[in-house]
Amino acid sequence: MSIKLGTEAPPFELLGVDGADHALDDFRDAKLLALVQYCNHCPYVLAWEDRLMALTRDYAGRDLRIVAVNSNDVARYPEDSFERMQERDRELDFPFDYLFDESQALARALGAEHTPEVFLFDEARRLRYHGAIDDSRDDKAVTRRYLHEAIEALLAGAEPPVAETEAVGCSVKWK
Repeated sequence: MSIKLGTEAPPFELLGVDGADHALDDFRDAKLLALVQYCNHCPYVLAWEDRLMALTRDYAGRDLRIVAVNSNDVARYPEDSFERMQERDRELDFPFDYLFDESQALARALGAEHTPEVFLFDEARRLRYHGAIDDSRDDKAVTRRYLHEAIEALLAGAEPPVAETEAVGCSVKWK
């Protein structure tokens, strides 16, 4: 079960595809921080990938940092290995940070269950939105852009119109 709305973001220090360690405090300059449970192989992640990259680019320089986090068991899912994460980043030139949660500690602290699954934190690093990026795996069928709506509301000092939705996707692959 995921953390409840209002819960403080758990601290972390994870290796990024750029070869550097990234900690929660490294993102302190951003008003909003979206941690997105992610991976390389899940067809749901792949379905939302272009939309997540576009969203990241749309908000570049606007007080939002999007961070993708892969916590999957690479012994069972070698396509989610750190080396494959780096390959995927080189291939697609991700506009967001892509971090490896090898110990699965961050996924456990968040109570993450799916890929993709969004945890959007405000400036005080309290959870303000949790769930899906939008309401359809099929980009042509999207009628609600939950993450976009939550970001816009929070940047304007308002409450997200929908604070929690059901994340749809593959399960996190636990060790």
